[in-house]
Amino acid sequence: MREESAQPDSYSAEGCPSAPALSVDTRYRLGHALRSIYEDSVERQPIPDSQVDLLLRLRHKERDRRRIA
Repeated sequence: MREESAQPDSYSAEGCPSAPALSVDTRYRLGHALRSIYEDSVERQPIPDSQVDLLLRLRHKERDRRRIA
């Protein structure tokens, strides 16, 4: 595990003023736990067509915005 100070960080979720401040160590442990739970199950599943369509639409919007700028 990483060795970092457990001092509170100023992290808070935007739009959620009641979100608690999480220490660097706490965020690291939560992230590690979530990755270990979901990493294997997500990697085995194909990307649904609806998600592929969404990604393609977002990519097209990015290209259009770059052309305009």
